[in-house]
Amino acid sequence: MISRRQFALKSTAMLGSAMAHLDRCAVAEQRGLTEQRLVLLGLNALARAPQRSYFADGHRGASMISAHLMCVDNGLDEATTNRIIELFDRNWASSELCEPFSASDPVDNAVQRVGKALAEGGGTLREVGHDAIFAMHAVKGFRMMPESATEERVDGVCKLLAAIKPWRDIAPSDEVQPPAFADAVAASRFVLKEASDAIDRFKGFGQGFAGHMLTFGQSLIELAAIGEVEWAETCRTAFRKYVTVTRMGPQSGDRKIKDHRNSELRPDDAKYWQQRGEKTLGIGHVFKYPYAYYDLLARANDPELEREIDAKAWQIF
Repeated sequence: MISRRQFALKSTAMLGSAMAHLDRCAVAEQRGLTEQRLVLLGLNALARAPQRSYFADGHRGASMISAHLMCVDNGLDEATTNRIIELFDRNWASSELCEPFSASDPVDNAVQRVGKALAEGGGTLREVGHDAIFAMHAVKGFRMMPESATEERVDGVCKLLAAIKPWRDIAPSDEVQPPAFADAVAASRFVLKEASDAIDRFKGFGQGFAGHMLTFGQSLIELAAIGEVEWAETCRTAFRKYVTVTRMGPQSGDRKIKDHRNSELRPDDAKYWQQRGEKTLGIGHVFKYPYAYYDLLARANDPELEREIDAKAWQIF
């Protein structure tokens, strides 16, 4: 497994010192991390998503932020980072979705507004928890780049969260009782175990349930870890509902999806990204799933659980 995550802002100096030994192309790519370019592009996309295809474009925005965090938090090497940035440049970076917003002063209550917009879900399970997933990425982005928290972007993100619709909003099982999200170790172990079980349960039906167990659960743990415990806990009922739905397994009428081919490659390896075609990003799960996966593994610090889920993680990636 890759090394323990380091908060993105603290990694800037290390990346900067490495630039002296890189060729000009590599220097440009590494600057993309130190300047947090993918984070800004992702915030632009999240804010613009409600004007477009809100669900798919929201995914794309969150995936750019996820990719940045995955690269920096885990110290991914030059070749891996360059390939990931290249894939974004070939697909979304120059699109209308990511265009800059007009320059203006940042607001001073961006995080509070996003948190309140998330809390307005009132415990309703909404589209596989994407209100929480998108909110966490926006909060992370605005905290990393306070100058980006302009009225247009904050308003756009809040409208995006409001657009997320209810989905399979059943009563949660009394047996589903996740640890407090502020208990990062216990909560991460809970989420990883649920994801591991879901991989087995949904063979032949795609791994969206397992993948979103990772991203939904990790978003709440991450919100709590950066001090937004209140906003994370407003989603407890919704997350319990999602675990309840996932434990039920495939339902009548669910679409069967061909399983991935077994592979030893993982997203922390440049070869994983080099083998992907130029147009194989989908809506961004390919970045969001591994970011959540590695973050949860690092927090859980459970070698036995890590071996269990890594043996089958090729089914998600």
